Amino acid sequence: MGEFFKGIGKIPYEGKNSANPLAFKYYNPEEVVGGKTMREQLKFALSWWHTMGGDGTDMFGVGTADKTWGQTDPSARAKAKVDAAFEIMDKLSIDYFCFHDRDLSPEYGSLSETNAKLDEVTDYIAEKMKADPTKKCLWGTAKCFDHPRYMHGAGTSPSADVFAFAAAQIKKAIDATVKLGGNGYVFWGGREGYETLLNTDMGLELDNMARLMRLAVDYARSIGYTGDFYVEPKPKEPTKHQYDFDTATVLGFLRKYGLDKDFKMNIEANHATLAQHTFQHELRVARVNGAFGSIDANQGDTLLGWDTDQFPTNVYETALCMYEVLKAGGFTNGGLNFDAKARRGSFTPEDIFHSYIAGMDSFALGLKIADRMISDGRIDKFVEDRYSSWTTGIGKDIIDGRATMADLEKYALSKGEVTASLGSGRQEMLEAVMNNIMFSL
Repeated sequence: MGEFFKGIGKIPYEGKNSANPLAFKYYNPEEVVGGKTMREQLKFALSWWHTMGGDGTDMFGVGTADKTWGQTDPSARAKAKVDAAFEIMDKLSIDYFCFHDRDLSPEYGSLSETNAKLDEVTDYIAEKMKADPTKKCLWGTAKCFDHPRYMHGAGTSPSADVFAFAAAQIKKAIDATVKLGGNGYVFWGGREGYETLLNTDMGLELDNMARLMRLAVDYARSIGYTGDFYVEPKPKEPTKHQYDFDTATVLGFLRKYGLDKDFKMNIEANHATLAQHTFQHELRVARVNGAFGSIDANQGDTLLGWDTDQFPTNVYETALCMYEVLKAGGFTNGGLNFDAKARRGSFTPEDIFHSYIAGMDSFALGLKIADRMISDGRIDKFVEDRYSSWTTGIGKDIIDGRATMADLEKYALSKGEVTASLGSGRQEMLEAVMNNIMFSL
């Protein structure tokens, strides 16, 4: 195994005054923020698909970055990707990685051969992890959306044969995740949706998706998997309408089929944008419903209507994200996976490092701001005061279930007009408070 990124050493922390593009300005892995080190709070993960395989190909042009890793044979390339990935993680002080099964090893002539080749690669990764125990699998998943067999969906396909094939592929991906010690398994419905309702039995498709998820959970538990299952919401693209539209939609689906005790959310920032929500909104919905799990860290472009998967550099968003994470008690099995890719014009090996440094620094700074927001207390105190009427009097009676409709009518009649009980929302003041906290660091 040779060095892939010659001339790039271990990325150091040099502080915010550094002008070195290959140094962290805010991410100091062992610095304690909020009672834990940054390394523990942020749990950064490399995305195998974008970082190791994404070459800049889009619908308008071929790839611009060389991601062959010096190999033409698919099996040799798969192992070279492992070596390169571990070098990237080591040099960037990243402890975790995430994968789709076909990111690790492509499809071959048959499912049995494909599975055998996947085993070879996961064996090789397991050896690398044994040699460096700091490297861990955050989560795995199956790529049940790119092959032509999945043109009409996987778990929601009109073909029972395709459903069975998807189940077999997911079973093997779960095996790989367990083998590599992953504590998360993700369902992202890449084509679990529809283009037109004229040819769609929506009820059957939703029922079948739930059946597949239940089968997967039951199988994983039967082989000793104790980690989390995640759903990653996304409203559209590649299908016009995907069944996992947003966190609220997914929660309704899980509750209908009795899967809500088994699944949490893997929230992606860019998917929130596509659903016309903020990143913080999706995290808040997951948090208040006890379904916060993991995060795909990226950002979209609000001027574009597709999933641009940019590396996150908007510190306002990363701060509000980490505010929700800290309020949720921090990550347990989840973490921050950089489901992000360098722009097509950023095609050199150095750009991989520049991209990750930008994203990691943005979240490190966001973490420090979020921790300061909580310790500062002004925002939380304002919210507490705003809802104080629910802690005494009629509000407490309502919360405690003592007030009937007749009681409320009697109370309203005695009070008359209640507009005077309302206070200002102070949105602009609170935004200024956040700016004050941000720029005081």
